[in-house]
Amino acid sequence: MNSLSPQIGFDRFIKLEWADAALRVRAGVSTLDDLVELLDSSHTGAAAKKKTRTVLNRLWLEPRPDLAEFADRGVQIYCDIPHTSVPALTWGMAISVYPFFGKVAEIVGRLTALHGDCSSAEVHRRMAEVYGEREGTRRMTNMILQSQASWGAIERIDKGRMIVRKKAIDLEGSPIATWLAEACLRYSGRSLPVAGIESNSSIFPFKLGGSTSYLVSKSRALEVRVDSSGNQVVGLGI
Repeated sequence: MNSLSPQIGFDRFIKLEWADAALRVRAGVSTLDDLVELLDSSHTGAAAKKKTRTVLNRLWLEPRPDLAEFADRGVQIYCDIPHTSVPALTWGMAISVYPFFGKVAEIVGRLTALHGDCSSAEVHRRMAEVYGEREGTRRMTNMILQSQASWGAIERIDKGRMIVRKKAIDLEGSPIATWLAEACLRYSGRSLPVAGIESNSSIFPFKLGGSTSYLVSKSRALEVRVDSSGNQVVGLGI
């Protein structure tokens, strides 16, 4: 499922307000000029603004063809439901578009699951095991951690050396919960046990709410079946 995905790609700090602005442009409730003005006021150089715009393009403005319909459904949720969680929508796109972002999320989710915190050094060590010991890996991991803090998922303390997980946002079984479950599957690239979706580390900042079996059954994009052990598993529909 992730064969077309960029290997790393997410190489900029993305403020939540920038992602929100890009989402609003795709939803047709704001203009591209509004986004450009916002980025102009936040960036001192053309190169930095261009790199930020590239990430925003992949997230919302110009998603890959294989993710365009998925993004459009997220935008429709944003338009239909007042006060929809922009962090959840942007998080779902980020883990779907960028496996690197998803891996950072997965590692942070696992390391903070027991005690609610972990060291940044441990996150960097785990990422280096997957992507190699190189400066780019460390720098981009830091960019993602900084972004995740801006999106309300974590808090960075002790000059960034420690990461504290914030209270999960309860999506209360809303359509965005079903959509985010699909994002989790898109990141994973394989079918997953239905019972494990809610606690999947890649979406740790959110609580889906309600019955996961019911949530995934509501999506025409997902396919629920029973495996050889009699367990319910869910994957992307053909």
